[in-house]
Amino acid sequence: MGNKSDVEIARETDMLPIEEVGKKIGIKRHALELYGDYKAKVDINKMENVAGKKDGKLILVSAITPTPAGEGKTTTVAGLGDALQKIGKNTAIALREPSLGPVFGMKGGAAGGGYAQVVPMEDINLHFTGDFHAISAANNLLAAMVDNHIHHGNELSIDPRKIAWKRAVDMNDRQLRSIVNGLNGKTNGVPREDGFHITVASEIMAIFCLSNDIDELKEKLKNIIIGYTYDDHPVTAGELRAQGAMATLLKDAIKPNLVQTLEHTPAFVHGGPFANIAHGCNSVAATKLALKSADYVVTEAGFGADLGAEKFMDIKARYADIKPSASVVVATVRALKMHGGVSKNELAEENLNALEKGLPNLLKHLENIQTVFGLPAVVAINKLPTDTNAELQLIEDKCKELGVNVVLSDVWAHGGAGGEAFAKEVVQLTEQKSQPAYAYDLNDPITLKIEKLVQKVYGGNGISLTASVEKEIARLESLGFGDFPVCMAKTQYSFSDDKTKTGRPTDFDLTIRGVSISAGAGFIVVLTGSIMTMPGLPKQPAAEKIDINEEGNIVGLS
Repeated sequence: MGNKSDVEIARETDMLPIEEVGKKIGIKRHALELYGDYKAKVDINKMENVAGKKDGKLILVSAITPTPAGEGKTTTVAGLGDALQKIGKNTAIALREPSLGPVFGMKGGAAGGGYAQVVPMEDINLHFTGDFHAISAANNLLAAMVDNHIHHGNELSIDPRKIAWKRAVDMNDRQLRSIVNGLNGKTNGVPREDGFHITVASEIMAIFCLSNDIDELKEKLKNIIIGYTYDDHPVTAGELRAQGAMATLLKDAIKPNLVQTLEHTPAFVHGGPFANIAHGCNSVAATKLALKSADYVVTEAGFGADLGAEKFMDIKARYADIKPSASVVVATVRALKMHGGVSKNELAEENLNALEKGLPNLLKHLENIQTVFGLPAVVAINKLPTDTNAELQLIEDKCKELGVNVVLSDVWAHGGAGGEAFAKEVVQLTEQKSQPAYAYDLNDPITLKIEKLVQKVYGGNGISLTASVEKEIARLESLGFGDFPVCMAKTQYSFSDDKTKTGRPTDFDLTIRGVSISAGAGFIVVLTGSIMTMPGLPKQPAAEKIDINEEGNIVGLS
C-alpha cells in the first residue's frame, strides 16, 4: 500500500450506491432512508418478514489487553467480513460508531485501517447521520427539565445536592468534569454543583443501544433515575414526563445505519458506548437486523475480552438473547512483546523471551472466552513486517496447548484476499457446538457478581469495598436493583485496576470506589481505579493534525 494514509485509501475507493449494498442482504430501497449516496438508515418496520427469518451465525471479535503498539480489532472485523464475502458467504458486519472525543483526542479515527476499512470513512468518524448529537440533545433536555422543575417550585421535592443526572457532550473536555452552574441570580436557576459525561458514557447511549424499538426506548427512558428527594426516594424521568420528548429526539437515530467496507460488504454502524466506562457494544437493533439479513455476521466488543466481550455476554447477549457461534481474539506480536516488558521503540527486534512473558495475557483472554463464556475461539495475529517465524511459531505452540488454532491475518495490507484462510477457519469454527454462558447469575448479590468477575475474568483475588460503597450497594438492593447485571468501569490497559500492571497480573484485589444505578439501561455501574466518565485530551491531541484543504478534502484523519 506504499505510504498511503487510511483516509487516502478510503477516498480512492469506488463505493457502491447504498441501495445496491442493501440489496446484497435483502434490504429493499423502500426500507432505506438515504443520507446522500453512500449511507442510509434502515426502517425495520418497512422490511418484510424480518421476524420469520432464521438468524445467521454471529462471530464475536475481541482482543488482548490493548497497548500503544496497537492490535487492530476494527480492522480485523472489516477484513474478516470482506474475506468471508470473498469465499462466497453472505456476510454483514456490525460495529460501533466512533466518538468525536477519541477522534480528536488520542486514538484518532475508528473505522478500520489500510485495506480493511468501513466507508465513507470521513463521514463515519465525524458527524455521520447525527445519532450522537441526538443522544446528547436527549440527555441535555432531561438535564434542563430537572433544573427547570426545581426552579418552578420543585413539586417532586428533588434535593439539588442529590441530583445524579449530568449533562453530556461528545468531546474530551476535562474542564467540564466538575462545574458549578445556576449562578448570577434567582432568574438563572438554583446554584449547584454539576458536571458533564462524554456522550458515549451517557445512560441515554446505553438505553439507545439496548432498545429494540421506540416503545421499548420510551419505557427505558421513563425509568432513568435523575436523583433523589430530600427523603432519599428516587425520582425518575417518567415523573418529570420527559420520556416522550426524549424519544422524539431519538426517533431517527434509533434506526440502524447501513454503510459498506472497501470491498462493499454491508456494514451496520450504530451506537457507540465506551467499553471501559460503559458497556462497549453496538446497538441490539443493528445486531439483530444484521443476523436476520446475512448468513454470517461479524461484530466487535470494545477493548480486551475482559471488558468488551464480558459486557457483550453478561449484558447485551443475555438481555437480547443473542448467542455467538464463535469468537476471534485479535493480537499482534508487537503488542504481546510489550506485555512482556519491551519498550515501544524496541518492538521491531526479535525477542522470544519477552514474547513468552507477554503470552499469558493472550492465554487468559482465551481462557475467558472458552471456559467462562463457552465460545469456540481462534486467535488472529495481525501480520506485521517485523514478525519473525520463530515468534509466530511460539504463539501457535502456546495456543495449541489450549486447543486453539492461530491464523495470520493480512487484511490491513491486502483486504479480503489477505484473510481467506482466516475466514475458512472461522466458518469451520462456527460449525462447532457452542454453549454460551455468563460469568455470574443475575440473582447473585451485587457484591458476589463483582467478585465473580474479578476472580473468574480478571484473575484477581477479590474486591475491596469502602464503607460508603457497601452502604450504597445495600441501598440499591433495598430499592429492588439487586438482580441487575453489573457494568464495570475499569482501565482497559490491565486485567487489574492499575494500568501499569500489564501482561497477566495475579494476586491483586480490585478496589471499588463507587457504584451507581442506570435504572433505564438496566445495569449497575461499578467504578474502579481512576476511571472517569469525561476523558481529557492528551498533550498533543489528534486534533492538531486534522485539517481540511482548499479542495474540501480532510487530511490527518486516521
